[in-house]
Amino acid sequence: MYNICIRMAGNITDAEDLLQESFITAFNNIHQLKEDNFFGGWLKTIVVNNCIKHCKKIFYWDDWSEEKTEHLTDDETEWWVSIEMNHINSAIKQLPDGCREIFTLYAVENYSHKEVANNLGISESTSKSQYHRAKKLLKEKLINQL
Repeated sequence: MYNICIRMAGNITDAEDLLQESFITAFNNIHQLKEDNFFGGWLKTIVVNNCIKHCKKIFYWDDWSEEKTEHLTDDETEWWVSIEMNHINSAIKQLPDGCREIFTLYAVENYSHKEVANNLGISESTSKSQYHRAKKLLKEKLINQL
């Protein structure tokens, strides 16, 4: 849960605060949990939602039109397979706020662009363009470290 917070917030102080708030929320609402074996997923949902609420307060989203994103394509090559995970996590933390949040939700937490857009109050094209920007920045940072 801490890793989710650090990837979404981008700094230790906010991540620790978000994690603590999430556990307080979970403790206060534990009576809503129907089955004990769903606790992990339930807590993860609380953590992600708290991170989204936090980021909505501090991030500004520039909406992108469809024509700005139609040239974006997925790079299918797996350039990252030889890079250690701690380097990847470090590079994710260095991404600009919006890119980092969308990259984390889409690539790490498996939200669709539609879900990301709905949760953040942005368009799907903004989600897609920020995700592609994040991938490009990550690739540049990580390849330069090699």
